[in-house]
Amino acid sequence: MVLIIGNCIPKTISLFATYIRNTNDYLQQGAPITNAERLGVPPAHAARWKEIEEHWQPAFIKYSDKINSRTAAVTSQLYDIIDMAHEFEKETHMFAYIAISRTATTTDMETFCINKRTPKSTHFIPQTPVGEQVDAILQPIGGGAVSVKCFSGGKRASIHKDATCVEYRYTVGAIAPSSPIDTNLMVDQCTKSSFTLNVGAENSGLRLYFYFRWFNTKHPELAGPWCDLQNTLIL
Repeated sequence: MVLIIGNCIPKTISLFATYIRNTNDYLQQGAPITNAERLGVPPAHAARWKEIEEHWQPAFIKYSDKINSRTAAVTSQLYDIIDMAHEFEKETHMFAYIAISRTATTTDMETFCINKRTPKSTHFIPQTPVGEQVDAILQPIGGGAVSVKCFSGGKRASIHKDATCVEYRYTVGAIAPSSPIDTNLMVDQCTKSSFTLNVGAENSGLRLYFYFRWFNTKHPELAGPWCDLQNTLIL
């Protein structure tokens, strides 16, 4: 059995948003001794973790407004902050202080996602459905074509480790679909995290609507949840 510390910080925007808020709040809680002090986390480390959350929140508020302020630049900024958090842990080993603390409780370990388990084998077969949504960036490139990039943590587009492809449902028009199971949606899959979908120059001026999810063709029962509706103008 080994301590799994290096992978405890999520790499996707949706999961990291919850993680950074919960862990920062948890470190500050407690009186007269805070959880950070009880667990032996140096004050400078706790302060830096709080600064990372303070950088995160304004950008995440913009990202949460998908219509008015979610842009590729904002999304990139959030992934930069996630990378910053990972680099901070590599440099300071803050979570190691928590893991080896004599006062550490089960709640401490669960809050920071520090687990005791055996490493995954090279032939690991997923046992549970993918829990993460697809983070997608859509960019119209003209002639009825749209560039699609799908992210599973990190700054580079990538397929989720437990999936074999990204499955997407889409439609073109002026009216948004009501849900991913709308019968008017077309369905397709792509084994690449970056691809181009061409819906025809005749659809210029209309909107292209997408739903995405991570999909495993060998284990379809383990498909991830559909993401929120995404859309872009067709040029």
